[in-house]
Amino acid sequence: MTTTETDQVTPEPVEAVGPVETTGAAGHEPGHEQGVHGYHKQKDEHLKRLRRIEGQIRGLQRMVDEDVYCIDILTQVSASTKALQSFALQLLEEHLRHCVADAAAKGGDDVDAKVEEATKAIARMMRT
Repeated sequence: MTTTETDQVTPEPVEAVGPVETTGAAGHEPGHEQGVHGYHKQKDEHLKRLRRIEGQIRGLQRMVDEDVYCIDILTQVSASTKALQSFALQLLEEHLRHCVADAAAKGGDDVDAKVEEATKAIARMMRT
C-alpha cells in the first residue's frame, strides 16, 4: 500500500501525546501580539492541509501495524515530510508578508526583532 501527498485520508480525532510547550500567555512568546496573524486569511485551508498530513501520519501507523513493505513506508514518510515542509514554507512566507512587513512599515527596533525571529525559524527549518 502506498499513498501520495494528495491522497485524501479522513483523520480520526487527535489524542494528546503530551504537553505542548508554550513560552507565554495563550501560547504566545512575550512581545507577540495576540490577534490576526499572517495566516489568518488562509486559516481554513491550513487546517484542511494539516488534517490531510495528520491522515498521512495515521496511514503510516496503519502501514506499520499491517506489516507493509519497508520501502513503501519510507515512501509515505518522505511524502509526509515534504507536506510538512511545504506547509512550513507557506507559513513562513505569510509571516514575512504580514508580520515582518507590518513591523517594517511601523519602523523602529521591532523590524530587527521580526527579521531575527524569521531568520531563526529558517535556521530551524534547515536543520530538519
